Amino acid sequence: MKKIVFATNNSHKLSELRKLTDGKIEILSLSDINCHDDIPETADSLEGNALIKARWVKERYGYDCFADDTGLEVDALGGAPGVYSARYAGDQHDSVANMRLLLKNLAGLSDRKARFRTVIALIYEGDEVLMDGVVEGVITENPSGENGFGYDPVFRPDGFDVTFAEMGADQKNKISHRGRAVAKLIKYF
Repeated sequence: MKKIVFATNNSHKLSELRKLTDGKIEILSLSDINCHDDIPETADSLEGNALIKARWVKERYGYDCFADDTGLEVDALGGAPGVYSARYAGDQHDSVANMRLLLKNLAGLSDRKARFRTVIALIYEGDEVLMDGVVEGVITENPSGENGFGYDPVFRPDGFDVTFAEMGADQKNKISHRGRAVAKLIKYF
């Protein structure tokens, strides 16, 4: 089984990826390689941030790795919060504050179309490869559900009558943006 480092400090993402790749790829965390760096995310695109993180690990620690960046893109907000999704309401990465600000900015608007988009940057055996996953949906009027993280309580994917936060992890992983991007990663290997 292939071993590869996932360049993230987000325990939710790490757990989700390990479930998605179970039995196919062994995912090492940054702490598994003694990387406790606060890797900067200074690019103005998801692709750029994913590449920064993957290159950081490869250049400083020597491991083949992959990194992701995910954004929620809301049509009525011109694609915002996008690359700034995790810090939409400030640098503290407060999911509840981010959701509140999103709902405030959408108040009174009928166009609530949105998409989650994940970009994975893979550095493997000297190659750099970008792959992505997208899921279309809408932003609900109010948060609903206890599962998931981030904007999951306010995002309802097309074709479903529940939010990501109301789905079980297995159901969400089958249709999510990250699940779709990881399927491409698994296919690559």
